[in-house]
Amino acid sequence: MIRTAMLTRVLLVRPGATEFDDQGRMKGCLDMPLSDLGTEQANLLAKELASVRVKTIFAAPCESARETARRLADQQRASGREVKVKVIDAFRNLDHGLWHGKLIDEVRRNHPKVYRQGAEHPEEFCPPGGEPVAEAKARVTKAVRKCLKKGRDDVIAMVIPEPLATVVQSLLSGKDLTSVWKSETDSASWSLIETEL
Repeated sequence: MIRTAMLTRVLLVRPGATEFDDQGRMKGCLDMPLSDLGTEQANLLAKELASVRVKTIFAAPCESARETARRLADQQRASGREVKVKVIDAFRNLDHGLWHGKLIDEVRRNHPKVYRQGAEHPEEFCPPGGEPVAEAKARVTKAVRKCLKKGRDDVIAMVIPEPLATVVQSLLSGKDLTSVWKSETDSASWSLIETEL
């Protein structure tokens, strides 16, 4: 768990869906735009969160996260608030290596041992030729700390795609990481986490 003397509230936002999310495919760090459904989801999410006063929105560099962050910021500005959007390269999603574009069900059927490892021991999970979850967690920890320092005593938003969003949620909450398969696709959801760094 990351600790601080000051409380920071983090609005952890998963972007709207991409075509791969709609199809149940692993997109990892592929840069994809929002699908039609994802655009609708991001618009609804922005309206839903309009009453939450956000000072800064930190977004992953992928197009779906940047576009979702832009819609959130536009809604904040329409409510008369100033908000900054900053793209954080360290928030790039997990590299799924040779499994980019694979159907999650296909991985479950054809690679049951590795699939089970992702479910039961997610910190040890690494797709063939990809980035281990433990390395992604180490990579993102420093960036999360910097963002939290900039947002002390305010609400900040982090727009991060799955499964990296679940890794960040684990860091912020101090809870164990859950199955990577339960958090592989995006659908414009959010959670509010109070944390100390």
